[in-house]
Amino acid sequence: MADSSFDIVSKVERQEVDNALNQAAKEISQRYDFKGVDASIAWSGEKIELRANSEERVKAVLDIFQTKLVKRGISLKALDAGEPQSSGKEYKIFASLQEGIAQEDAKKVAKIIRDEGPKGVKAQVQGDELRVSSKSRDALQEVMTLLKGKDLDFALQFVNYR
Repeated sequence: MADSSFDIVSKVERQEVDNALNQAAKEISQRYDFKGVDASIAWSGEKIELRANSEERVKAVLDIFQTKLVKRGISLKALDAGEPQSSGKEYKIFASLQEGIAQEDAKKVAKIIRDEGPKGVKAQVQGDELRVSSKSRDALQEVMTLLKGKDLDFALQFVNYR
């Protein structure tokens, strides 16, 4: 019998982020408490730029955006938002999306699987993802449950389950 396997990745659906950004921009343009404060949110190259006329307002814009991301099923661990920066009369926050699992994080996950996972499960690092394989599909399910229960500082998705 062939081994069953799945891949552990850290990817973000760009279209869903775009939808969340558009929803946040629409809400900001319509909300009463944002009238006349020049609050906005938009793509700036690969980063997301949030701006407003005060530090509290720009943090409120970030909060709205995070709420929209959660509603669209995107983990906030994938969003790396900086601190508010003053630039003239306005404040800006630059946020970026983290994709891919760093080499050291992949090694941490592999160690968790080795130490706490069921016997006979193999984990190998393949670039910015991790392939987990075993003869038993139940063992793979256990590994998924184990990793979902861990509080890792990056977002995980399980793909290519076969």
